[in-house]
Amino acid sequence: MDTQKSIVLYSNAERDIGFSLTRRVVEILDKHCRRSVFCPVFDNGYSTEESLSGLEAAVLEDELPFAEMIITFGGDGTILQAARAAADPGVPILGINLGGKGFIAELEPEEISRINSAAAGEYEIESRMMMDVEVIRDGVTFYRDFALNDMVIRGRNKVIELMLLGDGQRIMSFSGDGAVVATPTGSTAYSMAAGGPIVEPAAQNIIVTPICAHALEAKPFILVSDRRVTVELGQKKHNPAFMSVDGGEHINIQSGDVVNVCKSEKFTRLVRLSTRSFYKKVSDKLGERF
Repeated sequence: MDTQKSIVLYSNAERDIGFSLTRRVVEILDKHCRRSVFCPVFDNGYSTEESLSGLEAAVLEDELPFAEMIITFGGDGTILQAARAAADPGVPILGINLGGKGFIAELEPEEISRINSAAAGEYEIESRMMMDVEVIRDGVTFYRDFALNDMVIRGRNKVIELMLLGDGQRIMSFSGDGAVVATPTGSTAYSMAAGGPIVEPAAQNIIVTPICAHALEAKPFILVSDRRVTVELGQKKHNPAFMSVDGGEHINIQSGDVVNVCKSEKFTRLVRLSTRSFYKKVSDKLGERF
């Protein structure tokens, strides 16, 4: 372990109110003589003066070249933001869940004593598959992105016609609300809510899930990771649609557009501190209580 490297604290201002949990983690890291760097995430209109009292803020991207890991404070959305920045430099992420289900996060707030293990370098790294996304219009690629969770295409208030292909071979065609193309990490997000399967997050698969399809043949598919999934928007109904990657900005999609999704060379590295299995996490987050 390189003790000269810092631990970046990536804190969502609307989740960690007053950055109270962040401050507690700073104290833990200080006891281990570990350098921490505070990089806050502020949403629109959030006041910073009072919440930043006693903390010096830095920019995440500026600190990544010198970082051993990122600790996120927020929901899975905060981890997704951090993953985008951390993918190229390969900095691992430790998530503390301050959101809803928190499938990607490793720790709950009451478990922050485990930060002692992270500070001592006593952790494992788990790699998660990511996907590359491109949108082609009139033969020209006008949009590129990458995802840890999923790519979603949805109609704007009306059903849309979609054809999904794997390596150029038709998988299904249907009218419906849209479709989700997800990684195993994203299988417990929108894909699951749309009726898709739960896939172990360390697996290497692409999951295709239709959303409210008006067709008997439209069922979820689990594909091997080296498939190139293509989604084509039909031309019979010129209903407006949009695409989003990992819940980000909405990109307008029109009839004739082609969206390609494939396994990325990028990957997300997650810090693992506990021996809790994925099955136990699913049971805790989704299981019935008796």
